[in-house]
Amino acid sequence: MEKLYYTDRYKKEFFAKVEKIQKREDVYLVELDKTAFFPGGGGQFSDRGMIDGKEVIDMIEEDGRIYHVMKEKLTKKEVKGVIDWDRREDGMHQHFGQHVLSGCFYTKYHKNTCGFHLGEEISTVDIEGDLTEEQIIYIEKMANDIIKQNIHVEIFVPSKDELKETWTRRKLPDTAEEIRIVKIGDLDTNACCGCHPEYTGELKLLKIKRTEKSRNATRVEFLAGTRAIEYVLKRDNVMSKICKHLSCNEENIEKCILNIENNLDDIIHQRNILEEELLNYKIDKLLKNSNKIGNIEIIKHIFKDKDAKYLNKIVKKLTEKKNIIIMLFNTTTDKVNVVFAYNKGMEGPDLNKILQKNINILDGKGGGNKYLTQGAGKNNNRLDEFIEKSYKSILNYFE
Repeated sequence: MEKLYYTDRYKKEFFAKVEKIQKREDVYLVELDKTAFFPGGGGQFSDRGMIDGKEVIDMIEEDGRIYHVMKEKLTKKEVKGVIDWDRREDGMHQHFGQHVLSGCFYTKYHKNTCGFHLGEEISTVDIEGDLTEEQIIYIEKMANDIIKQNIHVEIFVPSKDELKETWTRRKLPDTAEEIRIVKIGDLDTNACCGCHPEYTGELKLLKIKRTEKSRNATRVEFLAGTRAIEYVLKRDNVMSKICKHLSCNEENIEKCILNIENNLDDIIHQRNILEEELLNYKIDKLLKNSNKIGNIEIIKHIFKDKDAKYLNKIVKKLTEKKNIIIMLFNTTTDKVNVVFAYNKGMEGPDLNKILQKNINILDGKGGGNKYLTQGAGKNNNRLDEFIEKSYKSILNYFE
């Protein structure tokens, strides 16, 4: 089969003869005498497109044969193929972007590539060892300078003797098949079976999004070509909206955000002080309205639409005091929460047993220990009954 994607990487349409069609499960595998459909390789995804108006949903390369995977069967012997060029160009850009990045990291820091993934939305390249933020910034600038220089990309298939004299960034594959070499000026030379643009300028832009530690390497997320341009335009639009909202320009946005953060810290601090004062006020009120049995005070109170954090703060403060038993309830539209507690330093009833004995009234469940137990139920309508029976169980302990 003639591989048009190697002889003319920009070929979008072609005519070919159907050599063989075989059915495999629910698809047809079509062999042509020539094809511009790239079957994938070197980490680059395969082409899609149409043959005689019927969709090519995938490409397979097996045992030196290239199959066009189709759901509909072709009926003609001579057909026209049309490549999904947007997909091909995107694949070329992301794949070649990795070549440029890898070459920059190796040339500048002598760090090689140990992994690459080309995704439908984001691509990653794994670079040996750790990388600093300054190094990442430098490499991004260096890569875009390589793009700006519009360096010619040489692709050739040397003989075995010529291969011995050819320097490559990574070790050559051990294969009897011919090896394609991709050379980017003085930046990088490496073996690769993918499709590549003819000049570095076709990448237009390369943008590093973020990095993260990945085992003994640094994983670099990047975008190239149209993906990078769309990302930068989108981010610029978001930046403009933020600047407009904050009434500042891009040069001062960091200072503006820091000021907002500082002001927010002050507001949060003041709010915490007020919340603490209100909490203490509420606790004093609860103590004043408590019921007494000898020297024991029993606090019963029903809250509405409070969060668990609020109740826990009250319980924590009250259980610091001795001779106080706490019965707190919080109701919402669809459930009721219960907290029973007292200080471990006093003698008192087993609150968990009392909860377990009566929680079925609320159609609920819960658990804890003698000193602190919590539960939740669905039946708000019987809360008064639950409180009355639980309170009576506590009173019985002290009689």
